Amino acid sequence: MHTRSGDAARPIAAQPARSQCPHCLRPQRSCICQWISPHTSQVEVLILQHPLEVHQAKGSARLLHLSLSPSQLVVGEQFEAAQLEQLLAGPRRNILLYPEMPGEQSLGMASAQPLDPAWLQEPQQLRLIVLDGTWRKSRKMLYLNPALQSLPRLPLKATPPSHYLIRKAHLPDQLSTLEATVYALAQLEQAAQRYDGLIASFDGFVAQQAAFMPPLPPRSDN
Repeated sequence: MHTRSGDAARPIAAQPARSQCPHCLRPQRSCICQWISPHTSQVEVLILQHPLEVHQAKGSARLLHLSLSPSQLVVGEQFEAAQLEQLLAGPRRNILLYPEMPGEQSLGMASAQPLDPAWLQEPQQLRLIVLDGTWRKSRKMLYLNPALQSLPRLPLKATPPSHYLIRKAHLPDQLSTLEATVYALAQLEQAAQRYDGLIASFDGFVAQQAAFMPPLPPRSDN
């Protein structure tokens, strides 16, 4: 393309910013507020979210936080020791929702303290710590934050198949952050059906996100 000498370059018009929902922090066209399902839990929930998950459209942590009270969502990968100490402080007893994996000690990680069965008799005195990220990201978060390593851990028992069909799972029993937290709360509070409404809302959220995803490529018979 040629221009005449002396012609001034035309400024490129700025594209209008996509409007954002102030509540769920998503673009208005993909707002998830309709799927918020208010629930009050006996156990307090602290969600530590990896920074790369903040703008992940398929992530479920924001919906979980907006639906659940009392809950707190804090973003970070490696937290300052003082900040993490403050987050874990208070009268509640902290339990980490994370499986004990072989080889952790070989990485220099501290051993998790055993979970005292007496704690489970008073769920209102508990705080559940949830790491929101892919398997690799959450494992790195655990490695970078020694204060989390020694916390008693909660193993999930007999969870149903995941409804999280929009994100690839690396293990057959891998769940979304929302599902894992809800099943953990039901287990700790001995309330199997208390959070069924939140799982139903999660199904709607998954269907909405699936509608924005491109169709899967056709299978090849070769």
